[in-house]
Amino acid sequence: MPKNSKKQIIEDEKKVLEILMQNSNQSIDELAKNCNFSTQKLLRIKKRLEKNNIIWGYSAITDYNNLDLKHYTVLFKRTTNPLNKEIVDDVTKGFLENRFPEGKITIENVLYVHGEYDWIVSFSTPNTLTMKQFCDRLIKIFGDFISDYSIHQTIIPIRKQGIKNPNASKQRDFL
Repeated sequence: MPKNSKKQIIEDEKKVLEILMQNSNQSIDELAKNCNFSTQKLLRIKKRLEKNNIIWGYSAITDYNNLDLKHYTVLFKRTTNPLNKEIVDDVTKGFLENRFPEGKITIENVLYVHGEYDWIVSFSTPNTLTMKQFCDRLIKIFGDFISDYSIHQTIIPIRKQGIKNPNASKQRDFL
């Protein structure tokens, strides 16, 4: 009989994922302690999660204001036109990075969603003009497939990627 059942392995993986999503920059020893696992077990689970693309990256959560950047979210509504193969390839293989190599735009999220809008793209730029140029270029390239869009600028990030902004309470007057 196996040492760990399939059910136990899944529970252990979920526990590791929850701990990593809360604070992935803790040391391996601290993460293992928080999971009540040995360091070796935690590393084994973490490596398996990465190999199976359950974990497919790590990032730092930053305050865009300290980097002199502005954060935007654009919501796109699709037309009924079917997407051609080139567009599908662009979207699934990183179309934004390939089409906008200037480095002035940092893409945070590209999400296909269910609701009033179909796509959400969030990104940061140094200024509003760059954001406008970026959106104009998106509309020019993908205009046949976009019926409407809405641009939103982030004023205060209260929570990002599940982590509370430590500076949010200093900006209470804006809320």
